[in-house]
Amino acid sequence: MQLKQLRKAAGLTQRELGDRVGVSPQAVNQWETGVKCPSVANLTKLADVLGTTTDAILGRDSASA
Repeated sequence: MQLKQLRKAAGLTQRELGDRVGVSPQAVNQWETGVKCPSVANLTKLADVLGTTTDAILGRDSASA
């Protein structure tokens, strides 16, 4: 999952991203470290907040899909 890189590129902290998505910073940390995966609803919110696609967050390159 490319979430950490996308978050940092957007200039957001885990707390800021969590606030925008409606989850705790701990949840963001768990997603970034692979402990847990975001729900489909939260994955969509993440893509909206980060200005990207769900595939980019998941590390799927459209050329290889």
